[in-house]
Amino acid sequence: MNTAGLDAGGPATPAARWRGGLADGLRYGALGLPLAFVALPLYVLLPPHYAAEYGVPLATLGALLLAVRLLDAVIDPALGRLVDRLFTGSPARLLAVAAAAALLLAAAFHGLFFPPVTAGTALLAWCAALLVAAYLAYSLLAVLHQAWGARLGGDAAVRARIVSWREGLALAGVLVASVLPSTAGLAATSAAFAVTLVIGLVLLAGAPRAEATPAAARVDWRAPLATPAFRRLLAVFLVNGIASAVPATLVLFFVRDRLQAPAWEPVFLAAYFAAGALAMPLWVRLVARLGLAGAWLAGMALAVAAFVWAATLGPGDTAGFVAVCVASGVALGADLALPGALLAGIVRRAGHGGGEGAYFGWWNLATKLNLALAAGLALPLLGLLGYAPGAREPEALAALTAAYCLLPCVLKTAAAALLWRWRHRLDEENPR
Repeated sequence: MNTAGLDAGGPATPAARWRGGLADGLRYGALGLPLAFVALPLYVLLPPHYAAEYGVPLATLGALLLAVRLLDAVIDPALGRLVDRLFTGSPARLLAVAAAAALLLAAAFHGLFFPPVTAGTALLAWCAALLVAAYLAYSLLAVLHQAWGARLGGDAAVRARIVSWREGLALAGVLVASVLPSTAGLAATSAAFAVTLVIGLVLLAGAPRAEATPAAARVDWRAPLATPAFRRLLAVFLVNGIASAVPATLVLFFVRDRLQAPAWEPVFLAAYFAAGALAMPLWVRLVARLGLAGAWLAGMALAVAAFVWAATLGPGDTAGFVAVCVASGVALGADLALPGALLAGIVRRAGHGGGEGAYFGWWNLATKLNLALAAGLALPLLGLLGYAPGAREPEALAALTAAYCLLPCVLKTAAAALLWRWRHRLDEENPR
C-alpha cells in the first residue's frame, strides 16, 4: 500500500472500496444505531431505576457514577492506541475483538438492569463492575467504528457523507431507545439492543475498509496533541460541545417549569432528533459550497437563532418550542456530521494515516468532558441563581431561561468566533 499518497490527503486507495450509496452507507453506519441505543438507558434510565427499584441513595449512586465515568473518559486515549494496533493486523482479528467487546457490552447491559443481587454492598459492587465493563466495551467499539470511517479517506464531501451515515443511524438509535423501554419494557429493550448489535457487526464485516496499516506507520498516542490543526479543532469542539450539552442537561427542567408542558416531552425530543437525522443530507450538500468549516459555522448560527427564540417562550408555547426543537435539531446535524469529517482530513494531512484511533481516543475523551463540564457548569449556576425544580417564581424562571437559552448562545458564539478565526487553516486541511 502506498501510504505516502494516502497520508498526504489524497483520495482513498482502491482497497477502501467506498462507492457511496445506500448499501455502503448501511454497512458502515449500522453499528452507530446500537451504540447510540445503549447510551441513553445507561445515562438516563439506570440512575432512577436503581433508586426506585433497589433503594440506592442518590448521593451514593451519584458518587459511583461519577467515578466510573471519569475512569471511562481517561481510558479513551489508551483504547485509541489499541485500535490502531488492531488495524495493523488482519480484518479477522479486528472483527473478533469487536465481537468480543459487543458480547461483553450486551451481557453487561442486561446484567445492570437485571442484577442477581438487589441490596447492600453486593449490589453496588455489581453495578460498579458491570458499568466499568459496559463503558470499556462501548468505548472500544465507538473508537474502532470512528477510526474505520476516517480511514476510508475521500474529499471533504465524501468524508462528511461517511460521518453522516454513522451519526444519522446513531440518531435513529436514540429515537428507538427513547420510546422502547417505556412501551415494551426493559427485557425487550435488552433483547432489541443485542439483536441490533449483532446486525451492526455483521454489516460492518462487509463494509468498505482501508487496507491494514503497517505497524511501522502507527502514530504515538501523544502525536495528536502535538498537531496544531488538531489542537485548534479540539478547542472549537470543546467549547461548542459544552454549548450543546448545557441545553441537553436542562431541557426537561425548561419544559416542565418554564413551558409547563411535561406531556409534550416525547414530541419535543422526537422532533429534535428526527430533525437532526433528516438534516444530514442538507449539511453534506452545503459542504460542497461552503466547505466543512463554513457549513459548521452556518449550523452554529442556526443554533444561536433557535435558542434566542426559545428565550421568548412561556407557559403553553408548545408549538413555538416544537419549532425551536426542529431548528436546533437541524443544527445538531451539523455538529454531528462536520467536526468528525474535519478531523479525518486533519489526520491525513498531518501524515498520520494509521493513527486514527489515537486521534479519536482524544476526541472521545473531549466528548465526555463536554457532558461533565456542562453539568458542572449549568446545575451549580442554576442553584446559585435561586432555581430549584418545580419553581414558578419569576426570578427562578428567569434564571432557568438564562441558563437554558442564553448561556448556550454565549458559548456557541465563542466557538463560532474560534472557528471563524481558524476557518482558512482548517479548510486548507480539508480541501473540497
